[in-house]
Amino acid sequence: MPAAPTTLRSQLLRGVLVPLTALLALGMGGGFFAVRAVTEEIYDGELGEIVRELALHVREAGGAPAFDLSPEAERTLLLDQYDRVYYAVRRADGATIAGERALPRGAAVGPRVSFGDAEFGGEAVRLASLRVGAPGGGSVVIEVAETLAKRERLARMLLLGVALPQVMLIMAAAALVWLGVRRGLAPLQRLQQSVAERSHLDRSPLETRGVPGEVRPLVAAVNELMQRLGAVLDFQGRFIADSAHQLRTPVAGLKAHIEVALREEELAPMKRALSHLYVSAERLSHLVAQLLSLARNEPSAVRAATLVPLDLNRLVLEATAEWVAHAYRKAIDLGFEGADAPVMVHGDATRLAELVNNLVDNAVRYTPEGGRVTVRVLPGAHPALAVSDDGPRIPVEERERIFERFHRLLGTGAEGSGLGLAIVRDIATLHGARIALEDDADGVGNRFTVVFPRAAAAELAAA
Repeated sequence: MPAAPTTLRSQLLRGVLVPLTALLALGMGGGFFAVRAVTEEIYDGELGEIVRELALHVREAGGAPAFDLSPEAERTLLLDQYDRVYYAVRRADGATIAGERALPRGAAVGPRVSFGDAEFGGEAVRLASLRVGAPGGGSVVIEVAETLAKRERLARMLLLGVALPQVMLIMAAAALVWLGVRRGLAPLQRLQQSVAERSHLDRSPLETRGVPGEVRPLVAAVNELMQRLGAVLDFQGRFIADSAHQLRTPVAGLKAHIEVALREEELAPMKRALSHLYVSAERLSHLVAQLLSLARNEPSAVRAATLVPLDLNRLVLEATAEWVAHAYRKAIDLGFEGADAPVMVHGDATRLAELVNNLVDNAVRYTPEGGRVTVRVLPGAHPALAVSDDGPRIPVEERERIFERFHRLLGTGAEGSGLGLAIVRDIATLHGARIALEDDADGVGNRFTVVFPRAAAAELAAA
């Protein structure tokens, strides 16, 4: 079973509340030791006073230490509201002069009161002991033990006084953090609601007003994505509409030729109708191929082509050679002028071959019989491909529009779909190249030049 997704709210709350809880635990631990130290200091002082008071009642009797404490004084000195207090007075040899004989021995080593923990009568006690000089010579050890009831009571009170404000502070901080996180995430929730309520046809950018600064890059990226998606969808819409419009005419022609062929009963007229039908089918096939190429190379649909180092000289020569037979049928002199050494560029071989094919097809199609078409590869810092033809001169005012899809010059008489140069422009754009159209150097026809960007010499040399 997949784990439940972690929400940003839970991550923020854990990131703040877990450290606060750890700080509370550390504060409670530190408070416990501090309270214990304060409690022991207070009551050890009282216990030490009892020890020193008992030391004042040590007397000499018959040359030996003795202890003189009346029952009334003993009750007054040892009476306590919460605890039981025991004492013992012993000579240096360990003999008990007064008090509890079984009382544990302390660690009295000098004139200062020493303290320790012990057990007496099945209860934990705090033991204080003091060694003092006895009248007539020798020393006496006085030991007083007290149960821990009032110490524990005071410790609980102090610990509660220390811990309760900390717990309340942590709870208040947790509540404020929760409210702050909820308020901070409110713009994200409104953004989510805005996206959820949006129509699939609405590609307008998301509103960035009121969105936190940390989220604005995400909103900007989404807006950019929607813009690119809108461009792709617009292209698809235009492509479908243009394709339907362009395919309608050749399909109608096919139907007409088929109807003519079906009506003919004699073989010769039927063969003529079938030949027209073949020509129409060939035109339709060419149009479909160009439509597919146009869709494949649309810059708004293709973010980036995979460009690798390749020899432009060799690629153009191979692509041009495929048009020799077609040019020969029109008595066109198709020539190639290449470079003496490889001309390396970054490119996509399949798309660049399409570019060359469309340029040569356009040149051969519009060049009259007996004319010339020359394909050149120009080396240099910015390698270039140039195609010259003897076709009708394209007016200056038409040189920008000639690269628009389905745009054709009137009065040329040549058949075409108006897509070839649009495909050339798109492929050049994908390669970062620029395309220029100018009059040919001999004053007859046109010259199309595709100039490629400067390539990294070290990388191309390695390739």
